[in-house]
Amino acid sequence: MVDALADTGVDRQALQQRTLRSLRFAQVPGQAAVAGMVAVVSLLASDLLGSDRLAGMGSASFTVGAAFTAIPLAAFMRRRGRRIGLWRVLAIGALGASVAATGGQLRWFPLFLLGMVAFGAGQAATLQQRYVAADLAEPDKQGASIAAIVWVGTLGAALGPLLTPFEKAVAERIGLDPLVGPFLFAAAFFVVAATVVWVRLRPDPLEVIGGIDPHAERTKLTRVVRSSAAVIWASPGARLGIAAMAISQAAMVGVMTMTPPHMKDHDQADLSAFVIALHIVGMYGLAPFVGRFVDHRGPVRAIQIGAIILGAGTITTVLAGYVPVLMFVGLFFLGLGWSFGLIGGTTILTASVPEASRVEVQGTGDLTLSLCGATAALSSGFVKASFGFHLLADGATALAAVLLVLAWYTAATSPNLRPTS
Repeated sequence: MVDALADTGVDRQALQQRTLRSLRFAQVPGQAAVAGMVAVVSLLASDLLGSDRLAGMGSASFTVGAAFTAIPLAAFMRRRGRRIGLWRVLAIGALGASVAATGGQLRWFPLFLLGMVAFGAGQAATLQQRYVAADLAEPDKQGASIAAIVWVGTLGAALGPLLTPFEKAVAERIGLDPLVGPFLFAAAFFVVAATVVWVRLRPDPLEVIGGIDPHAERTKLTRVVRSSAAVIWASPGARLGIAAMAISQAAMVGVMTMTPPHMKDHDQADLSAFVIALHIVGMYGLAPFVGRFVDHRGPVRAIQIGAIILGAGTITTVLAGYVPVLMFVGLFFLGLGWSFGLIGGTTILTASVPEASRVEVQGTGDLTLSLCGATAALSSGFVKASFGFHLLADGATALAAVLLVLAWYTAATSPNLRPTS
C-alpha cells in the first residue's frame, strides 16, 4: 500500500495528519450530540412511560439504529468512499434527533422510538470514524491513530452532559418540555459534524489507498454478516477483537443506562449528569495513553487490562451502596475499561483480517457491538426494576471476567498474539 501511495505522489504522512484533523473537528460535535442525549434519554423515556421498567427502550432503539446502520454504511463507503458515507449518515442522525424531540414533546412514545432509531445512525458514523483514522496509518501507529480520534471525542462527550441543564432551560424558556432540549441541540451538533466531514475530508482516504470499488456488489446484510463471520472465526485475534468490543460495550451500556434513574431514585437526578460526564471522560480522556499502550504492549494486554478496570468499576458501584463519590469513581473506571476494550479490540480486529475483507468485517464488528449494547440497554430497565441496580452491576462484572479469561486463553494458545514484555 505504501508503494501504491508513492506511485501516486501522495504524501502519506501529510494526508494522514489532515485526515486526523478533519476527523477531530467532526468528532467533537458528534460526540456532544450523543453524550447530551445519553444524559437524559432514560429520564425522558421513564417520564413518557411512567415507569423505569421500559426506560431502557430509548437507549435500545438508539443502539439498534446504530447496529443496523453499521454494515450498510460500511458497504456504501466501500462503493462511494468515507466522506459521502459519513456525511449522509450524520444527516440522518440529525433528522432522527429532531423526530425524537418531536415525539417527546407530543408525548407519543412510538414516534420518540422511531426518532431514536434514526438518531443511532449518527452514532454509527461517529464510531466508524475511528476506522477512517486507521486507513492511512502505518501498521505500528494504528492504535495511536484510532486513539487520537477516540480521545478528541472527550471534548464533545464531556461537554454534552454538562450542557444539558442549559439545553433544558432553553427548551423550557420557549415553551417545550425541558427534556427535549438536549435532542434539539443534538440535531444541530450532527449538522455541524456533517458539514465538517463534507468540507474537509478531501481527498477521501479510502480512495487514496485504493479501497473504493464502485462496482462492489450491493450485498445483503445477512450475506455480509455470514462472510465476515467466516473471516473473523478463522482468526483468533479477530475473534478476541470482536469479543472485546462487544463485551465492553454491553457491560458499559447496561450500567450507564440505568445510572441516571438509579440516582433519581435517591433524589440526585441533577448530579447524575456530572457522573455521566466523568464517565465519558473515562471513556475518551485517556485514549492517547491507551493507544500508545496498545502499540507498545500489544492489543491483547490492553484487552486484559481493560477487563480488569471494567470489573473494578462495576464492583465499585456495587460497594457504593449509594455514596455519590463512589458512583463517580465507579463510572469513571467503567468508561476507562471500555476505552481499553474498544481500542484494543478495534486494533487487533483490523490487523487480523485480510485487507480485502477489512471494511465489511469492521461493519460487522460495529453491528455486533451495537446489538450487544442494545440488548444491554433494553434489559437493564427490567433488571433494575425487578432485582435492583446492584444485580445489574454484578452482571457487568461477570462479563468483564469472561473477557479477561478469553484474553488470557487467546494469548496462551496463539504465540504470535502474546503481549509484548
